[in-house]
Amino acid sequence: MLLTRIKGPRDLDRLSQEELDRLAAEIRTFLVDAVSKTGGHLGPNLGVVELTIALHRVFDSPKDKVLFDTGHQAYVHKLLTGRQDFGGLRTKGGLSGYPSRAESEHDVIENSHASTVLGWADGFAKANEVLGREDHHVAAVIGDGALTGGMAWEALNNIAAAKDRPLVIVVNDNERSYGPTIGGLANHLATLRTTDGYERFLARGKDLLERTPVVGKPLYETLHGAKKGLKDFIAPQGMFEDLGLKYIGPIDGHDIEALESALQRAKRFSGPVIVHCLTQKGRGYEPAVQDEADRFHAVGVIHPDTGLPVSTDAASWTSVFADEMVKLGRERKDIVAITAAMLQPVGLKKFADAYPDRIFDVGIAEQHGATSAAGLASGGAHPVFAVYATFLNRAFDQVLMDVALHKCGVTFVLDRAGVTGTDGASHNGMWDMSILQVVPGLRLAAPRDAEQLRAQLNEAVLVKDAPTVVRFSKGVVGPAVPAVGRIGGMDVLRTPAAEVTRPDVLLVSVGALAPMCLEIADLLDKQGISTTVVDPRWVKPVDEALAPLADGHRVVVTVEDNSRAGGVGSAVAQALRDAGVDVPLRDFGIPQRFLDHATRKEVMAEIGLTAPDIARQVTGLVAKLDGRYDSEPAAAVD
Repeated sequence: MLLTRIKGPRDLDRLSQEELDRLAAEIRTFLVDAVSKTGGHLGPNLGVVELTIALHRVFDSPKDKVLFDTGHQAYVHKLLTGRQDFGGLRTKGGLSGYPSRAESEHDVIENSHASTVLGWADGFAKANEVLGREDHHVAAVIGDGALTGGMAWEALNNIAAAKDRPLVIVVNDNERSYGPTIGGLANHLATLRTTDGYERFLARGKDLLERTPVVGKPLYETLHGAKKGLKDFIAPQGMFEDLGLKYIGPIDGHDIEALESALQRAKRFSGPVIVHCLTQKGRGYEPAVQDEADRFHAVGVIHPDTGLPVSTDAASWTSVFADEMVKLGRERKDIVAITAAMLQPVGLKKFADAYPDRIFDVGIAEQHGATSAAGLASGGAHPVFAVYATFLNRAFDQVLMDVALHKCGVTFVLDRAGVTGTDGASHNGMWDMSILQVVPGLRLAAPRDAEQLRAQLNEAVLVKDAPTVVRFSKGVVGPAVPAVGRIGGMDVLRTPAAEVTRPDVLLVSVGALAPMCLEIADLLDKQGISTTVVDPRWVKPVDEALAPLADGHRVVVTVEDNSRAGGVGSAVAQALRDAGVDVPLRDFGIPQRFLDHATRKEVMAEIGLTAPDIARQVTGLVAKLDGRYDSEPAAAVD
């Protein structure tokens, strides 16, 4: 196989055109076989095989910087830079599903949030200029979907300002992000895709006119002087050129020879250049090509021949939300939904099918989505903006200053909250309950099961004068966790024996960690430690009934699937101080560091967020209060 002979990018240099085409076919076969076993981003990588080969033949990585946005299409890049062991892809100790600096010197940036690559590229190009590195180049690959993000256009505005600073921007145009790309930019690129190339037209015209006696040459010069207007008429790439960017394309993104020619021309140019490449997401794998939803953007473990899932999961948190949104839409005509280019992943496809006039896809533009939601709310609608928890970080200022300051009734639904695992550091939704704590008036719900998700979503959309947030985990929703009582607005999940006058521990359980918290209580009970378990349901603001309840216990323990810094535990501690309740508190959550990719279970074990780990520490804390800390070690908890 040719692929096994590729240990680094320079091994591509000695391959013939025929061998390069064979290599592309081998890579597609490898990707289908490998990713079907582990899951991962299949469709995007099948679409950039030839483009990645051409990039590494034209540019000399790692001296030249080859950058990818958002990075989920970097599997081919990994293969061509010596990483062909995909057996542990996205598993602990295996390859990351995104570029990773720890893996290779060829991986420059590893942030997998979209629309950032042009900012990185601008910085690298400026560094080359400042340090006089004229033989260093920068090539940034950005999908047409990522160009819907405002950061990309902020970067383009700055890149275009330096007419003589070399930088190659490769637009990987497959008409999609997850689903089909939407908006004005998508329409513009579609026009470029379907219009005959201007350069060919002008060349034919020049040849014809220069052979026309007397009037030919003057007429050609007149037309050439009117080049801009004619060019916009024949091939309206003027949007890029009006910014001051040289434009090359459209190029067949599956023709290695044409790609190399275009990239070489761009590389030689002394300023910023756009190379517009047309690719097909999922190319070469029929099940992906036939998947109209997202062309197998991301898959679980599948049968390689059919593309069908190997197993069918139980109901997911996302599917519960999806069904409830359709019900809400049927009951209330003012309910509208917003997505940032992820209609299907966040569970809004059913709503869109049922109410196509009440769904708004803003592209990869969370900031705009939040402010647009404020406008919708002020106009009389109630928007539900569904977004991955980690992506809400990008819209914090808009949540604060546009939605909350204006007291707009907007509901944010945060999917993939807490530890998500296999997608790595940038996809863990571990910051939302911290950053949102500082937003005045905002209410935040963390449902523990499907029933509570439905109930709290319904409660959230009733709020008209403040932002509300409902956050839930990735994956399968667990069994129902019934309440045994209610104190204030909090559900009581477990109480101590009736004869206990002052229980030892008040355990505050946040969201989907309720089953684990009940397990902790069972383990503590075996050590003779009495425990009350409550689910606040709404973790912001802290329920007024919590402080007096805490005052009746010896220790308060909070457990959350969020960063410990500034999270629910911190809010509870502050509420107790404000109420003058002087009870020891211990908060358990995610440590303040970036987490390597692994399964959720493995990550939780690594950071000590498991029932035995927490029970062991709480046992030690109670023993210390009892005065047994120095003289008698706490009993081990199995």
